[in-house]
Amino acid sequence: MAIITHRDGIPPEKDGGFLNFLYHNFLGRILLKFLISRPLSIICGKFLDSSCSRFLIKPFVKNNNIDLNDYESDNFRCFNDCFVRKIKDGLRPIDASLNSLISPCDGLLSAYRITGDEIIPIKQSAYSVCDLLENRELAAHFKGGTCLVFRLCVNHYHRYGYPVNGVKGDNIFIPGKLHTVRPIALASLPVFSRNCREYTVMESEHLGKIVQMEVGAMLVGKIKNHHGKCSITRGDEKGMFLYGGSTVILLLEKNIQIPEFLFENTKNALETPIKMNEEIGKALA
Repeated sequence: MAIITHRDGIPPEKDGGFLNFLYHNFLGRILLKFLISRPLSIICGKFLDSSCSRFLIKPFVKNNNIDLNDYESDNFRCFNDCFVRKIKDGLRPIDASLNSLISPCDGLLSAYRITGDEIIPIKQSAYSVCDLLENRELAAHFKGGTCLVFRLCVNHYHRYGYPVNGVKGDNIFIPGKLHTVRPIALASLPVFSRNCREYTVMESEHLGKIVQMEVGAMLVGKIKNHHGKCSITRGDEKGMFLYGGSTVILLLEKNIQIPEFLFENTKNALETPIKMNEEIGKALA
């Protein structure tokens, strides 16, 4: 499978009145402090894990145009069972080339070059790799490299995989808030360096050092990674998000070629739809 050379981007969806109220109104910001707290997320997670939440499944599937024929089962015990439904074998084929970087998830992709000062301009906010990782020594590996941001909406497949073969380190959890990852919050706050997040460092023979980070979002009950330190195989399932749109971030060294149109789409405020296991980069010769 050849590396993708062009795909039309789509503008981010417009946010509704309630999110505008939360982020742009004084009373809304008071309510927001409660909504982004971990205790509320835990309570919501317990409810969505219970059989009492089953009534939410049918309207969720209908409103988000989800074809349950693509998934292994439609016999869900609770809402979260539906949300983390497992896709049937063969519907996310893995690119065969060991020199290729594959997408870890379905989502809307933005691509940023990491400049010498380590600043990544995401929407109107700016981040440093050090802020994301809270580790200056590790951040230094990615100067001149690339940051890929995969934003998952509620209709996306919410399991994610490994983009390379190699070994991974321990999972590093960074506590934080749980802002939404929709454009209204990304434009107002440095969400990715404030939200709770978990990352691991992966070492690949062909593609070097890669960081994969999962970022929690409003009302996400849990980031659930399956493995600690271990050998990894590209395309194998790494973990899943429970309820809520969320984000996967890849930090890449400068030895990986990313298609130029991904940067162009991002520069033009367009997000590029991507499927899990598609080739999105190659090792430079």
